[in-house]
Amino acid sequence: MLGRRAKLQLESARLVLRLPQHTDFRPWSDLRRASAGFLTPWEPTWSDDHLSRRAFLNRVNWAARCHRLDTALPLFIFRREDAQLVGAITLDNIRRGPAQAGTLGYWVGAPYARQGYMREAIEAVVHHAFTAMGLSRVEAACLPENVASRGVLERAGFKYEGVAQSYLQINGRWRTHVLYANLRNDRRGRTDAGM
Repeated sequence: MLGRRAKLQLESARLVLRLPQHTDFRPWSDLRRASAGFLTPWEPTWSDDHLSRRAFLNRVNWAARCHRLDTALPLFIFRREDAQLVGAITLDNIRRGPAQAGTLGYWVGAPYARQGYMREAIEAVVHHAFTAMGLSRVEAACLPENVASRGVLERAGFKYEGVAQSYLQINGRWRTHVLYANLRNDRRGRTDAGM
């Protein structure tokens, strides 16, 4: 089981999603550095060593451990045509028992934004969460003014659920977020009067 878990790879029409590896350091650090101005308004404050090799190796080890323990599914997103890293997506805070839920977080590099890659990645992860992992609910949150993130969630089948005050520290400040969720067997908004 652990060997099979270590080789996890999700595929979609244009993308391959897999766990990060040590050899991904340079593409990851280059993309994060080049996209810093694009990403930092929407993310927690980067640590001083955020782009260091040591911090990246800690990230790779964390990803492998979380996947092995079934507490998170941290994946890098690669374009199928040229194996170019375009971003990352993590299904985190996986809760088993009666909840069967997880929380989605993601980022895309500036050169790859608004090309449909993140929607495709979200749909692949949600499908995997519902079919292979047995989850019932995938949640996501974003800043109210992040129109692009709200749009990608809605296009990927997530529905708005409300507001969480002071939900996360983003760029050094506690920020209110809007909450979305995608449910397996979602019936919200359906009007099957005969049922």
